Amino acid sequence: MATAALVAVFVPAVADARGPGAYDGVWDVVFATTRGNCSSGYRVPFTVVGGRVSSAGGGRVEGRVNRAGAVAVRVSVGASQASGGGRLFGNTGSGAWRGIISGDRCSGTWQATRT
Repeated sequence: MATAALVAVFVPAVADARGPGAYDGVWDVVFATTRGNCSSGYRVPFTVVGGRVSSAGGGRVEGRVNRAGAVAVRVSVGASQASGGGRLFGNTGSGAWRGIISGDRCSGTWQATRT
C-alpha cells in the first residue's frame, strides 16, 4: 500500500494556459516501473492548485509546476521516498521518477491526463 500511496502523489500534470493556476485541476496519472522490484501500472489521481502539487490520497508532497510546464516533485510515505520530474504540454504530461519504495531502489516513467 505504501507504493500505491507514494506514486499517487508525486507527478503533476499540464494545461494549455501559462498563467498562475493554469495547471489547476485533478489529474489521472499512470506509473510504470522500468528498473527495480516495485509494482507498476498504478493509476492514481492528484491535485494541482496555483502551481502547487498536493496529494489526493496521503503522504507528504512537495512540488511545483512552473509557467513553462516543467515539473519537479518530492514525495514521502512512511519510509518510502521518491522524486519525479518531466515536461507538460496541453492536457497531458510525461516524465520519469525514481526512489526507494519499501526498501527497493526503483525508477520508471509516468504519463498524466487531466480529468
